[in-house]
Amino acid sequence: MKRETGIKNLSDSTKTWDIIVIGGGASGLGAAVDAAARGYSTLLLEKYDFAKGTSSRSTKLIHGGVRYLAQGDIALVMEALKERGLLLQNAPHLVKNLKFIIPTYRWWARPFYTVGLKVYDMMSGKLGLGPSVLLSKEETLKALPNIQEDQLEGGVIYHDGQFDDSRLAINLAQTLVENGGTAINYCEIIGLLKDDQGNISGVKCTDLETDIVYEAKSKVVINATGVFTDEILAMDEPGKNKTVTPSQGIHIVLDRSFLQSDDAIMIPRTSDGRVLFAVPWHGKVIVGTTDHLVENAEIEPRAEEEEIEFILETAAQYLVKTPTRKDVLSIFAGLRPLAAATEGEATKEISRSHKVLVSESGLISIIGGKWTTYRLMGEDVINKATLLAGLEERDCVTKNMPLHGYIKNVDRKNHMYVYGADIPKIKHLVEKEPALGKRIHPDLPYIRAEVVWAVREEMARTLDDVLSRRLRATFLDARASIQMAPEVADIMAGELRKKYSWSKEQIKSFTKNTEGYILK
Repeated sequence: MKRETGIKNLSDSTKTWDIIVIGGGASGLGAAVDAAARGYSTLLLEKYDFAKGTSSRSTKLIHGGVRYLAQGDIALVMEALKERGLLLQNAPHLVKNLKFIIPTYRWWARPFYTVGLKVYDMMSGKLGLGPSVLLSKEETLKALPNIQEDQLEGGVIYHDGQFDDSRLAINLAQTLVENGGTAINYCEIIGLLKDDQGNISGVKCTDLETDIVYEAKSKVVINATGVFTDEILAMDEPGKNKTVTPSQGIHIVLDRSFLQSDDAIMIPRTSDGRVLFAVPWHGKVIVGTTDHLVENAEIEPRAEEEEIEFILETAAQYLVKTPTRKDVLSIFAGLRPLAAATEGEATKEISRSHKVLVSESGLISIIGGKWTTYRLMGEDVINKATLLAGLEERDCVTKNMPLHGYIKNVDRKNHMYVYGADIPKIKHLVEKEPALGKRIHPDLPYIRAEVVWAVREEMARTLDDVLSRRLRATFLDARASIQMAPEVADIMAGELRKKYSWSKEQIKSFTKNTEGYILK
Protein backbone atom coordinates (compact mmCIF):
# COMPACT_ATOMS: atom_id res chain seq x y z
CA MET A 1 0.00 0.00 0.00
CA LYS A 2 2.14 2.83 -1.34
CA ARG A 3 0.90 6.41 -1.53
CA GLU A 4 3.19 7.13 -4.48
CA THR A 5 1.43 4.41 -6.50
CA GLY A 6 -1.95 5.88 -5.59
CA ILE A 7 -0.95 9.37 -6.73
CA LYS A 8 0.38 7.92 -10.00
CA ASN A 9 -3.00 6.24 -10.60
CA LEU A 10 -4.82 9.46 -9.72
CA SER A 11 -2.70 11.52 -12.13
CA ASP A 12 -3.74 9.45 -15.17
CA SER A 13 -6.06 12.00 -16.80
CA THR A 14 -7.20 9.50 -19.46
CA LYS A 15 -8.73 7.16 -16.89
CA THR A 16 -12.42 7.05 -15.98
CA TRP A 17 -12.98 5.21 -12.71
CA ASP A 18 -16.06 3.07 -12.21
CA ILE A 19 -16.48 4.32 -8.62
CA ILE A 20 -14.89 7.12 -6.59
CA VAL A 21 -15.45 7.05 -2.83
CA ILE A 22 -14.92 10.20 -0.77
CA GLY A 23 -14.01 9.41 2.85
CA GLY A 24 -11.66 6.90 4.47
CA GLY A 25 -13.63 5.98 7.58
CA ALA A 26 -15.71 2.86 8.24
CA SER A 27 -18.42 3.54 5.65
CA GLY A 28 -16.07 4.76 2.91
CA LEU A 29 -13.62 1.89 3.32
CA GLY A 30 -16.47 -0.62 3.46
CA ALA A 31 -17.92 0.72 0.21
CA ALA A 32 -14.57 0.86 -1.57
CA VAL A 33 -13.58 -2.69 -0.53
CA ASP A 34 -16.95 -3.99 -1.70
CA ALA A 35 -16.60 -2.22 -5.07
CA ALA A 36 -13.02 -3.37 -5.70
CA ALA A 37 -13.83 -6.94 -4.63
CA ARG A 38 -16.57 -7.03 -7.28
CA GLY A 39 -13.99 -6.01 -9.88
CA TYR A 40 -14.93 -2.35 -10.38
CA SER A 41 -12.10 0.17 -10.78
CA THR A 42 -12.23 2.00 -7.46
CA LEU A 43 -10.59 5.13 -6.06
CA LEU A 44 -10.88 6.17 -2.41
CA LEU A 45 -9.82 9.67 -1.35
CA GLU A 46 -9.45 10.80 2.26
CA LYS A 47 -8.74 14.40 3.33
CA TYR A 48 -6.90 13.41 6.52
CA ASP A 49 -5.75 9.90 7.47
CA PHE A 50 -7.78 6.70 7.32
CA ALA A 51 -10.11 6.61 10.36
CA LYS A 52 -8.78 9.98 11.57
CA GLY A 53 -12.27 11.06 12.69
CA THR A 54 -15.14 9.12 14.21
CA SER A 55 -13.87 5.71 13.06
CA SER A 56 -10.90 5.67 15.47
CA ARG A 57 -12.89 6.97 18.45
CA SER A 58 -15.45 4.24 19.12
CA THR A 59 -16.06 2.18 22.29
CA LYS A 60 -14.15 -0.61 20.47
CA LEU A 61 -17.22 -2.87 20.37
CA ILE A 62 -18.64 -4.99 17.56
CA HIS A 63 -22.14 -5.51 18.90
CA GLY A 64 -25.80 -5.92 18.13
CA GLY A 65 -26.66 -3.18 20.58
CA VAL A 66 -28.47 -4.34 23.70
CA ARG A 67 -29.90 -0.85 24.22
CA TYR A 68 -31.34 -0.81 20.69
CA LEU A 69 -33.17 -4.01 21.59
CA ALA A 70 -34.60 -2.25 24.64
CA GLN A 71 -35.73 0.58 22.35
CA GLY A 72 -37.51 -1.94 20.12
CA ASP A 73 -35.27 -1.47 17.06
CA ILE A 74 -35.38 -5.20 16.27
CA ALA A 75 -34.32 -4.87 12.61
CA LEU A 76 -31.14 -2.94 13.50
CA VAL A 77 -30.20 -5.46 16.19
CA MET A 78 -30.81 -8.42 13.87
CA GLU A 79 -28.63 -7.03 11.09
CA ALA A 80 -25.91 -5.96 13.54
CA LEU A 81 -25.77 -9.40 15.20
CA LYS A 82 -25.40 -11.05 11.80
CA GLU A 83 -22.64 -8.62 10.79
CA ARG A 84 -20.92 -9.15 14.15
CA GLY A 85 -20.62 -12.84 13.38
CA LEU A 86 -19.32 -12.21 9.86
CA LEU A 87 -16.67 -9.78 11.10
CA LEU A 88 -15.44 -12.25 13.73
CA GLN A 89 -15.24 -14.80 10.92
CA ASN A 90 -13.40 -12.51 8.45
CA ALA A 91 -10.99 -10.70 10.80
CA PRO A 92 -10.35 -12.96 13.83
CA HIS A 93 -7.00 -11.22 14.45
CA LEU A 94 -8.85 -8.00 15.25
CA VAL A 95 -12.26 -9.10 16.55
CA LYS A 96 -12.81 -11.28 19.60
CA ASN A 97 -15.57 -12.63 21.80
CA LEU A 98 -15.84 -10.61 25.03
CA LYS A 99 -17.92 -11.38 28.12
CA PHE A 100 -19.99 -8.51 29.50
CA ILE A 101 -21.41 -8.55 33.00
CA ILE A 102 -24.43 -6.50 34.04
CA PRO A 103 -24.25 -6.10 37.84
CA THR A 104 -27.71 -5.93 39.37
CA TYR A 105 -28.68 -4.01 42.51
CA ARG A 106 -32.46 -4.67 42.52
CA TRP A 107 -34.08 -8.07 43.17
CA TRP A 108 -36.11 -7.90 39.97
CA ALA A 109 -33.23 -6.83 37.70
CA ARG A 110 -31.58 -10.22 37.19
CA PRO A 111 -34.66 -12.02 35.80
CA PHE A 112 -35.60 -8.88 33.84
CA TYR A 113 -32.25 -8.64 32.05
CA THR A 114 -31.96 -12.41 31.68
CA VAL A 115 -35.17 -12.55 29.65
CA GLY A 116 -34.04 -9.71 27.38
CA LEU A 117 -30.60 -11.21 26.86
CA LYS A 118 -32.04 -14.64 26.05
CA VAL A 119 -33.91 -12.90 23.23
CA TYR A 120 -30.58 -11.31 22.20
CA ASP A 121 -29.00 -14.79 22.16
CA MET A 122 -31.79 -16.22 20.02
CA MET A 123 -31.54 -13.36 17.54
CA SER A 124 -27.82 -14.15 17.10
CA GLY A 125 -28.69 -17.60 15.75
CA LYS A 126 -25.77 -19.71 14.55
CA LEU A 127 -23.51 -16.63 14.65
CA GLY A 128 -23.96 -16.29 18.42
CA LEU A 129 -20.86 -15.90 20.60
CA GLY A 130 -22.15 -17.69 23.70
CA PRO A 131 -25.26 -17.96 25.92
CA SER A 132 -26.21 -15.42 28.57
CA VAL A 133 -25.90 -16.74 32.14
CA LEU A 134 -27.37 -15.69 35.47
CA LEU A 135 -24.74 -15.04 38.21
CA SER A 136 -25.06 -15.10 41.97
CA LYS A 137 -23.66 -12.28 44.08
CA GLU A 138 -20.57 -14.36 44.89
CA GLU A 139 -19.98 -15.26 41.23
CA THR A 140 -20.36 -11.62 40.20
CA LEU A 141 -17.80 -10.46 42.79
CA LYS A 142 -15.37 -13.17 41.71
CA ALA A 143 -15.66 -12.09 38.07
CA LEU A 144 -15.55 -8.37 38.90
CA PRO A 145 -13.43 -7.91 42.07
CA ASN A 146 -13.64 -4.12 41.77
CA ILE A 147 -17.43 -3.82 41.61
CA GLN A 148 -19.34 -2.11 44.44
CA GLU A 149 -20.63 -4.83 46.76
CA ASP A 150 -23.19 -2.81 48.75
CA GLN A 151 -26.75 -3.92 47.80
CA LEU A 152 -25.40 -6.09 44.96
CA GLU A 153 -27.89 -8.87 44.13
CA GLY A 154 -25.86 -10.63 41.44
CA GLY A 155 -25.34 -10.22 37.72
CA VAL A 156 -25.96 -11.46 34.20
CA ILE A 157 -23.31 -12.43 31.65
CA TYR A 158 -23.80 -11.93 27.93
CA HIS A 159 -21.40 -12.01 24.97
CA ASP A 160 -20.52 -9.41 22.36
CA GLY A 161 -17.54 -8.57 20.17
CA GLN A 162 -14.53 -6.33 20.73
CA PHE A 163 -12.07 -4.97 18.16
CA ASP A 164 -9.46 -2.34 17.36
CA ASP A 165 -11.18 0.25 15.19
CA SER A 166 -8.36 2.09 13.42
CA ARG A 167 -6.39 -1.14 12.92
CA LEU A 168 -9.45 -2.55 11.13
CA ALA A 169 -9.53 0.60 8.98
CA ILE A 170 -5.89 0.08 7.95
CA ASN A 171 -6.58 -3.57 7.12
CA LEU A 172 -9.55 -2.52 5.00
CA ALA A 173 -7.38 -0.04 3.09
CA GLN A 174 -4.84 -2.82 2.50
CA THR A 175 -7.62 -5.18 1.40
CA LEU A 176 -8.86 -2.52 -1.02
CA VAL A 177 -5.41 -2.21 -2.62
CA GLU A 178 -4.98 -5.99 -2.76
CA ASN A 179 -8.23 -6.18 -4.72
CA GLY A 180 -6.99 -3.68 -7.32
CA GLY A 181 -8.38 -0.50 -5.76
CA THR A 182 -6.53 2.73 -5.02
CA ALA A 183 -6.53 4.46 -1.62
CA ILE A 184 -4.96 7.87 -0.97
CA ASN A 185 -4.87 9.78 2.32
CA TYR A 186 -4.25 13.52 2.64
CA CYS A 187 -6.12 14.24 -0.58
CA GLU A 188 -8.88 16.86 -0.22
CA ILE A 189 -11.98 17.14 -2.40
CA ILE A 190 -12.30 20.77 -3.51
CA GLY A 191 -15.09 20.35 -6.05
CA LEU A 192 -17.37 17.98 -7.95
CA LEU A 193 -17.19 17.59 -11.74
CA LYS A 194 -20.43 17.64 -13.72
CA ASP A 195 -21.23 16.89 -17.35
CA ASP A 196 -23.28 19.05 -19.75
CA GLN A 197 -26.52 17.69 -18.27
CA GLY A 198 -25.47 18.64 -14.75
CA ASN A 199 -24.80 15.06 -13.63
CA ILE A 200 -21.86 14.19 -11.40
CA SER A 201 -18.94 12.96 -13.51
CA GLY A 202 -16.01 12.99 -11.07
CA VAL A 203 -14.14 15.01 -8.48
CA LYS A 204 -11.55 17.76 -8.25
CA CYS A 205 -9.01 17.19 -5.48
CA THR A 206 -5.78 18.53 -4.03
CA ASP A 207 -2.86 16.40 -2.89
CA LEU A 208 -2.21 18.12 0.44
CA GLU A 209 1.44 17.03 0.45
CA THR A 210 2.30 18.75 -2.84
CA ASP A 211 -0.65 21.13 -3.39
CA ILE A 212 -1.06 19.66 -6.89
CA VAL A 213 -4.69 19.70 -8.10
CA TYR A 214 -6.11 16.68 -9.94
CA GLU A 215 -9.37 15.97 -11.74
CA ALA A 216 -10.58 12.38 -11.59
CA LYS A 217 -13.44 11.24 -13.84
CA SER A 218 -15.87 8.61 -12.60
CA LYS A 219 -19.11 6.89 -13.55
CA VAL A 220 -20.40 7.39 -10.01
CA VAL A 221 -19.27 9.24 -6.87
CA ILE A 222 -20.06 8.16 -3.31
CA ASN A 223 -19.99 10.64 -0.43
CA ALA A 224 -19.03 8.68 2.71
CA THR A 225 -17.65 11.52 4.82
CA GLY A 226 -19.62 10.90 8.02
CA VAL A 227 -20.20 14.06 10.02
CA PHE A 228 -18.81 16.09 7.09
CA THR A 229 -21.40 14.74 4.64
CA ASP A 230 -23.14 18.10 4.31
CA GLU A 231 -19.91 19.81 3.24
CA ILE A 232 -19.72 17.59 0.15
CA LEU A 233 -23.47 17.90 -0.46
CA ALA A 234 -23.06 21.70 -0.45
CA MET A 235 -20.61 21.36 -3.36
CA ASP A 236 -23.38 19.63 -5.28
CA GLU A 237 -26.38 21.65 -4.11
CA PRO A 238 -25.50 24.86 -2.22
CA GLY A 239 -28.03 25.67 0.51
CA LYS A 240 -29.32 22.10 0.83
CA ASN A 241 -30.99 21.18 4.14
CA LYS A 242 -28.89 19.48 6.78
CA THR A 243 -28.85 15.68 6.50
CA VAL A 244 -26.51 14.76 9.37
CA THR A 245 -26.72 15.51 13.08
CA PRO A 246 -23.33 15.15 14.83
CA SER A 247 -23.70 13.51 18.25
CA GLN A 248 -20.68 13.54 20.53
CA GLY A 249 -19.56 10.65 22.67
CA ILE A 250 -16.51 10.67 24.93
CA HIS A 251 -14.41 7.99 26.61
CA ILE A 252 -11.86 8.08 29.39
CA VAL A 253 -8.99 5.59 29.62
CA LEU A 254 -7.84 4.28 33.00
CA ASP A 255 -5.19 1.93 34.32
CA ARG A 256 -6.22 -1.75 34.38
CA SER A 257 -6.27 -1.70 38.21
CA PHE A 258 -9.68 0.00 38.07
CA LEU A 259 -11.28 -3.13 36.59
CA GLN A 260 -9.02 -6.10 37.46
CA SER A 261 -10.98 -8.41 35.18
CA ASP A 262 -10.86 -9.77 31.65
CA ASP A 263 -14.62 -9.21 31.47
CA ALA A 264 -16.33 -5.91 30.67
CA ILE A 265 -18.99 -4.13 32.73
CA MET A 266 -22.20 -2.90 31.17
CA ILE A 267 -24.42 -0.50 33.13
CA PRO A 268 -27.76 -0.64 31.29
CA ARG A 269 -29.35 2.47 32.75
CA THR A 270 -27.38 5.47 33.96
CA SER A 271 -28.86 8.58 35.59
CA ASP A 272 -29.76 10.00 32.18
CA GLY A 273 -31.13 6.72 30.82
CA ARG A 274 -28.13 5.76 28.72
CA VAL A 275 -25.64 2.87 28.77
CA LEU A 276 -22.15 2.95 30.29
CA PHE A 277 -19.36 0.47 29.50
CA ALA A 278 -16.08 -0.27 31.27
CA VAL A 279 -14.10 -2.37 28.82
CA PRO A 280 -10.59 -3.90 29.07
CA TRP A 281 -8.60 -2.94 25.95
CA HIS A 282 -4.88 -3.27 25.17
CA GLY A 283 -3.99 -3.49 28.85
CA LYS A 284 -6.06 -0.45 29.88
CA VAL A 285 -9.75 0.21 30.64
CA ILE A 286 -12.01 2.31 28.43
CA VAL A 287 -15.03 3.87 30.16
CA GLY A 288 -17.82 5.56 28.19
CA THR A 289 -19.82 6.89 26.57
CA THR A 290 -21.95 10.04 26.34
CA ASP A 291 -24.41 11.08 23.66
CA HIS A 292 -25.36 14.68 22.95
CA LEU A 293 -25.83 16.93 19.93
CA VAL A 294 -23.12 19.35 18.88
CA GLU A 295 -23.56 22.25 16.53
CA ASN A 296 -20.44 21.97 14.38
CA ALA A 297 -18.47 18.95 13.18
CA GLU A 298 -14.73 19.10 13.91
CA ILE A 299 -11.96 16.68 13.06
CA GLU A 300 -10.60 16.92 16.63
CA PRO A 301 -13.64 17.28 18.91
CA ARG A 302 -12.94 17.85 22.60
CA ALA A 303 -14.70 16.47 25.66
CA GLU A 304 -16.89 18.96 27.49
CA GLU A 305 -16.70 19.40 31.24
CA GLU A 306 -20.24 18.14 31.77
CA GLU A 307 -19.44 14.90 29.91
CA ILE A 308 -16.26 14.35 31.92
CA GLU A 309 -18.07 14.77 35.24
CA PHE A 310 -20.86 12.43 34.11
CA ILE A 311 -18.42 9.61 33.24
CA LEU A 312 -16.37 10.00 36.42
CA GLU A 313 -19.42 10.25 38.71
CA THR A 314 -21.21 7.29 37.10
CA ALA A 315 -18.08 5.11 37.19
CA ALA A 316 -17.62 5.97 40.89
CA GLN A 317 -21.08 4.56 41.67
CA TYR A 318 -20.04 1.10 40.47
CA LEU A 319 -16.26 0.82 40.97
CA VAL A 320 -14.65 0.29 44.38
CA LYS A 321 -11.59 2.21 43.24
CA THR A 322 -13.00 5.65 42.44
CA PRO A 323 -11.45 7.24 39.33
CA THR A 324 -10.40 10.88 39.60
CA ARG A 325 -9.22 13.35 36.98
CA LYS A 326 -5.55 12.60 37.70
CA ASP A 327 -6.18 8.89 37.03
CA VAL A 328 -7.28 9.51 33.42
CA LEU A 329 -4.52 8.38 31.04
CA SER A 330 -6.30 9.67 27.95
CA ILE A 331 -9.64 11.20 27.08
CA PHE A 332 -11.03 11.19 23.55
CA ALA A 333 -14.18 12.41 21.86
CA GLY A 334 -15.87 11.25 18.68
CA LEU A 335 -18.81 12.47 16.62
CA ARG A 336 -21.47 10.03 15.43
CA PRO A 337 -22.92 10.87 11.99
CA LEU A 338 -26.59 10.35 12.84
CA ALA A 339 -29.34 11.02 10.33
CA ALA A 340 -30.64 14.53 11.09
CA ALA A 341 -33.04 14.57 14.05
CA THR A 342 -36.61 15.68 13.81
CA GLU A 343 -37.66 18.53 16.08
CA GLY A 344 -37.72 17.51 19.74
CA GLU A 345 -36.04 14.15 19.12
CA ALA A 346 -33.28 13.25 21.60
CA THR A 347 -30.01 11.79 20.31
CA LYS A 348 -30.61 8.48 22.06
CA GLU A 349 -33.90 8.19 20.12
CA ILE A 350 -32.39 8.80 16.67
CA SER A 351 -32.03 5.56 14.72
CA ARG A 352 -28.50 4.22 14.27
CA SER A 353 -29.54 2.61 11.00
CA HIS A 354 -27.78 3.82 7.87
CA LYS A 355 -29.42 5.60 4.94
CA VAL A 356 -28.39 5.85 1.29
CA LEU A 357 -29.37 9.15 -0.37
CA VAL A 358 -29.15 10.11 -4.06
CA SER A 359 -29.18 13.73 -5.20
CA GLU A 360 -30.72 14.97 -8.45
CA SER A 361 -27.27 15.13 -10.02
CA GLY A 362 -26.51 11.52 -9.03
CA LEU A 363 -24.25 12.08 -6.01
CA ILE A 364 -24.73 9.14 -3.65
CA SER A 365 -24.34 9.76 0.10
CA ILE A 366 -24.35 7.20 2.89
CA ILE A 367 -25.14 8.44 6.39
CA GLY A 368 -25.65 6.93 9.83
CA GLY A 369 -24.63 3.40 10.68
CA LYS A 370 -21.81 2.13 12.91
CA TRP A 371 -18.64 0.05 12.68
CA THR A 372 -20.49 -3.22 13.29
CA THR A 373 -22.52 -2.82 10.11
CA TYR A 374 -19.80 -1.26 7.92
CA ARG A 375 -19.78 -4.26 5.54
CA LEU A 376 -23.54 -4.23 5.01
CA MET A 377 -23.45 -0.46 4.49
CA GLY A 378 -20.83 -0.98 1.80
CA GLU A 379 -22.92 -3.65 0.10
CA ASP A 380 -26.04 -1.47 0.13
CA VAL A 381 -24.35 1.62 -1.26
CA ILE A 382 -22.48 -0.26 -4.00
CA ASN A 383 -25.72 -1.99 -5.06
CA LYS A 384 -27.24 1.46 -5.46
CA ALA A 385 -24.16 2.88 -7.19
CA THR A 386 -23.91 0.13 -9.81
CA LEU A 387 -27.58 0.53 -10.65
CA LEU A 388 -27.28 4.31 -10.96
CA ALA A 389 -24.10 4.17 -13.06
CA GLY A 390 -25.31 1.32 -15.27
CA LEU A 391 -22.30 -0.82 -14.36
CA GLU A 392 -22.27 -4.52 -15.12
CA GLU A 393 -24.14 -6.27 -12.32
CA ARG A 394 -21.87 -8.33 -10.07
CA ASP A 395 -22.64 -10.04 -6.78
CA CYS A 396 -21.26 -8.81 -3.48
CA VAL A 397 -18.49 -11.12 -2.25
CA THR A 398 -17.52 -9.58 1.10
CA LYS A 399 -19.69 -11.78 3.35
CA ASN A 400 -17.13 -14.54 3.39
CA MET A 401 -14.01 -12.61 2.36
CA PRO A 402 -11.08 -12.67 4.82
CA LEU A 403 -9.54 -9.23 5.39
CA HIS A 404 -5.86 -8.38 5.18
CA GLY A 405 -4.00 -9.88 8.14
CA TYR A 406 -6.41 -12.81 8.59
CA ILE A 407 -5.10 -15.62 10.77
CA LYS A 408 -7.07 -18.17 12.79
CA ASN A 409 -4.80 -18.74 15.77
CA VAL A 410 -4.31 -15.46 17.59
CA ASP A 411 -1.93 -15.02 20.54
CA ARG A 412 -3.37 -12.01 22.36
CA LYS A 413 -0.60 -12.09 24.94
CA ASN A 414 1.63 -10.63 22.25
CA HIS A 415 0.66 -6.98 21.71
CA MET A 416 1.44 -7.36 17.98
CA TYR A 417 -1.51 -9.72 17.48
CA VAL A 418 -3.37 -6.90 15.68
CA TYR A 419 -1.01 -7.34 12.69
CA GLY A 420 -2.20 -10.91 12.18
CA ALA A 421 -0.46 -12.50 9.19
CA ASP A 422 1.99 -9.57 8.99
CA ILE A 423 3.65 -10.41 12.33
CA PRO A 424 6.44 -12.54 10.74
CA LYS A 425 7.31 -9.68 8.37
CA ILE A 426 7.68 -7.24 11.27
CA LYS A 427 9.80 -9.78 13.16
CA HIS A 428 11.94 -10.10 10.03
CA LEU A 429 12.67 -6.36 10.20
CA VAL A 430 14.04 -6.90 13.71
CA GLU A 431 16.11 -9.90 12.61
CA LYS A 432 17.73 -7.76 9.90
CA GLU A 433 18.22 -4.79 12.23
CA PRO A 434 18.11 -5.77 15.94
CA ALA A 435 17.89 -2.13 17.08
CA LEU A 436 14.34 -2.08 15.69
CA GLY A 437 13.35 -4.50 18.45
CA LYS A 438 13.88 -1.79 21.07
CA ARG A 439 10.80 -0.71 23.02
CA ILE A 440 9.96 2.97 22.54
CA HIS A 441 8.39 3.70 25.95
CA PRO A 442 8.48 1.69 29.22
CA ASP A 443 4.73 2.08 29.83
CA LEU A 444 3.60 0.89 26.39
CA PRO A 445 4.63 -2.27 24.48
CA TYR A 446 5.39 -0.79 21.05
CA ILE A 447 8.76 -1.33 19.34
CA ARG A 448 10.66 0.69 16.73
CA ALA A 449 9.98 -1.87 13.95
CA GLU A 450 6.26 -1.07 14.14
CA VAL A 451 7.01 2.54 13.21
CA VAL A 452 9.06 1.42 10.21
CA TRP A 453 6.26 -0.95 9.18
CA ALA A 454 3.63 1.78 9.53
CA VAL A 455 5.53 4.06 7.15
CA ARG A 456 6.56 1.42 4.61
CA GLU A 457 3.42 -0.69 4.48
CA GLU A 458 0.50 1.24 6.04
CA MET A 459 0.77 4.69 4.45
CA ALA A 460 1.51 6.53 7.71
CA ARG A 461 2.58 10.07 6.85
CA THR A 462 2.59 11.97 10.15
CA LEU A 463 3.42 11.43 13.81
CA ASP A 464 -0.30 11.42 14.58
CA ASP A 465 -0.89 8.68 11.99
CA VAL A 466 1.62 6.43 13.74
CA LEU A 467 1.04 7.23 17.41
CA SER A 468 -2.76 7.51 17.28
CA ARG A 469 -3.92 5.02 14.64
CA ARG A 470 -1.15 2.57 13.58
CA LEU A 471 -0.06 2.25 17.21
CA ARG A 472 -2.73 3.28 19.73
CA ALA A 473 -0.46 5.22 22.09
CA THR A 474 -2.40 8.51 22.05
CA PHE A 475 -5.61 6.73 23.01
CA LEU A 476 -4.01 4.54 25.69
CA ASP A 477 -1.69 7.03 27.41
CA ALA A 478 -1.53 10.53 25.96
CA ARG A 479 1.43 11.66 28.10
CA ALA A 480 3.46 8.61 27.11
CA SER A 481 2.70 9.24 23.43
CA ILE A 482 4.08 12.79 23.71
CA GLN A 483 7.23 11.38 25.30
CA MET A 484 7.51 8.89 22.41
CA ALA A 485 7.16 11.58 19.75
CA PRO A 486 10.84 12.59 19.30
CA GLU A 487 12.06 9.02 18.81
CA VAL A 488 9.18 8.13 16.49
CA ALA A 489 9.69 11.33 14.49
CA ASP A 490 13.37 10.45 14.07
CA ILE A 491 12.53 7.00 12.70
CA MET A 492 9.86 8.41 10.39
CA ALA A 493 12.15 11.15 9.06
CA GLY A 494 14.66 8.49 8.06
CA GLU A 495 12.01 6.41 6.30
CA LEU A 496 10.35 9.36 4.55
CA ARG A 497 13.68 11.12 3.84
CA LYS A 498 12.60 14.25 5.65
CA LYS A 499 14.78 17.00 7.10
CA TYR A 500 15.24 17.87 10.78
CA SER A 501 12.83 20.78 10.35
CA TRP A 502 10.07 18.30 9.43
CA SER A 503 10.65 16.32 12.64
CA LYS A 504 10.65 19.48 14.72
CA GLU A 505 7.36 20.69 13.21
CA GLN A 506 5.76 17.24 13.56
CA ILE A 507 6.68 17.03 17.25
CA LYS A 508 5.33 20.51 17.89
CA SER A 509 2.05 19.87 16.05
CA PHE A 510 1.51 16.43 17.60
CA THR A 511 2.25 17.65 21.13
CA LYS A 512 -0.14 20.57 20.84
CA ASN A 513 -2.96 18.34 19.56
CA THR A 514 -2.35 15.50 22.02
CA GLU A 515 -2.46 17.83 25.01
CA GLY A 516 -6.20 17.88 24.29
CA TYR A 517 -6.27 14.17 25.27
CA ILE A 518 -4.88 14.95 28.72
CA LEU A 519 -7.27 15.78 31.55
CA LYS A 520 -5.89 18.53 33.76
